[in-house]
Amino acid sequence: MAQLRGNVRYRFRSDDHDVNVVIEGESSWVQKHVEALGLTGVGWTMPTGTDVKATNLSSVSRARQEAGIDIEMDDAPEDQRPADMGPAPDPSRIPVVRRPIGELNLQAKLNEAGLEPAERPDLIELMDILEDTDPPTPVQGATSVDPMAEAWLRELLQVVVRDHGITGLRTEDIEEIASSKLGGREGTTLEVWLESLFSAGKLVKIHGGDATGWGPSPKWLSGRI
Repeated sequence: MAQLRGNVRYRFRSDDHDVNVVIEGESSWVQKHVEALGLTGVGWTMPTGTDVKATNLSSVSRARQEAGIDIEMDDAPEDQRPADMGPAPDPSRIPVVRRPIGELNLQAKLNEAGLEPAERPDLIELMDILEDTDPPTPVQGATSVDPMAEAWLRELLQVVVRDHGITGLRTEDIEEIASSKLGGREGTTLEVWLESLFSAGKLVKIHGGDATGWGPSPKWLSGRI
């Protein structure tokens, strides 16, 4: 930073600690705050306020530039039509699409694009996948009541979200698929435990009709909380 002059921007980011620092201002002032925060030797600094030269100018703008007229700062009087209005509009280049209201078949368009709707995963298939999965590493952290059960739940929801594109599972489905992996929790006991994970920011609650679903928070799914 000592080699830079004028206004600069300093950035430091650490995903591991969820830290994002941005300091912008005069070089010596920024340097002082970086040192005060103990960030010397990390992050990066770049100059700001660099002049940008316009390119791909029209013939009128190019002539004004060659004449030494600032094409950005020189504004025409309000009662005078600007010299460079750009190309004349060409309505023939605008595609016209007409269809009766309600005639658009969204599913057909999705099929043409190769996009398939998300399907609810088969519970027996999920049970088999979980049975074939090697025991995960117990969750680390003081907020975990049952580290091994929490690790198994994360394995299950990871398969559901990443392999099937589903945002979560109903309480009843979690019980049927993984009750034995979750310390034998069933019914109200399971729901209370899931509520505790929700309160800790590890799960998101999905309200839908007569059932409650549970999905993973991104940080918890990646093992960051």
